[in-house]
Amino acid sequence: MVLNISNSLREWLSAMMPEATAHILEMVIIALIYLGIFAIAGLFLVLMERRVAAWFQLRIGPNRVGYQGLLQTIADALKLVSKELTGTERADKFLYNLAPYFVIISSLMALGLIPFTENFQAFDINIGIFFLIAISSIGVIGILLGGWASNNKYSLIGAMRSGVQTISYELSVGLSLLTMIVLTGSLQLSEIVEVQKNGWLIVQGHIPAIIAFMIFIIAGTAETNRAPFDMVEAESELGAGFHTEYSGMKFAYFFLAEFINMFIIAAIATTVFFGAWLSPFGITESLPWLGIFWFLLKTLALVFLMMWFRWTFPRLRVDQLLTLEWKYLLPINLVNIVIMAWVVWQNLTIQI
Repeated sequence: MVLNISNSLREWLSAMMPEATAHILEMVIIALIYLGIFAIAGLFLVLMERRVAAWFQLRIGPNRVGYQGLLQTIADALKLVSKELTGTERADKFLYNLAPYFVIISSLMALGLIPFTENFQAFDINIGIFFLIAISSIGVIGILLGGWASNNKYSLIGAMRSGVQTISYELSVGLSLLTMIVLTGSLQLSEIVEVQKNGWLIVQGHIPAIIAFMIFIIAGTAETNRAPFDMVEAESELGAGFHTEYSGMKFAYFFLAEFINMFIIAAIATTVFFGAWLSPFGITESLPWLGIFWFLLKTLALVFLMMWFRWTFPRLRVDQLLTLEWKYLLPINLVNIVIMAWVVWQNLTIQI
């Protein structure tokens, strides 16, 4: 495990205190940094969602709190913090209170693997893609626990839908990433980015890579329970779905995790398909501090694409949701892996 972000921090702390204490303090500081990123990114993405929704629907959007409504999400957060934490007497109190933390912690752990720049990554492990897929599976446990422990039939239906949806679409997410692993020959995110100095993978892998990217974005949108795949919350028939019985900050945890998961899906796509912090055609390679700009620009463009989906397409029915995955995306993915393997074997990749 390589703690890219903490080399200078470790040296600075070790000069002032014993090695063991410095190591613990280093972990605490890194955790606080990522909690700050988590909170700021969540607030920004909620504001972005509301702005994008207003734009698509020809509405004004947030415009009262702060300049042009920029402080609206902070006001919303303060409101949620002040709300009473209500629940039902029949709920399983322990699991009911535990569920939101499963969702938050899994998102936070996944965020730690994202390479924002060459030196800004909490930890870089040689099974990075595998670890991300494994961690993303833990979040659904929180949704299942929250729905079941609420002792509410609408919450339970929402949780069951989440389980079948997440398990189904994780196959396509994993297989689309596996297609790119065939091209790069590595699971480590830093190595995947290094390979792209000869051209982004979506260019190197041409048609199979484009197909893999399209499937990844569709399946990633479904896995984060975003419209048009939001059968889990389905306000028209389930109230608020699995988090119907949650209020205040416990509701906010679920709400925030959805937006962070959307950011993580977009960040993984940026890293695997679009060169992470690398600039197009190496135009700013001599200015490494611009890496964060390029990474965020690409990631937010993909986030905008996912928001575009939400405000364009109508919600699918459950049978349509599963048909799309099992009858279309999964077979296409399996064939696409074989095609990518043939492309790599024949050395037909495009190098820039």
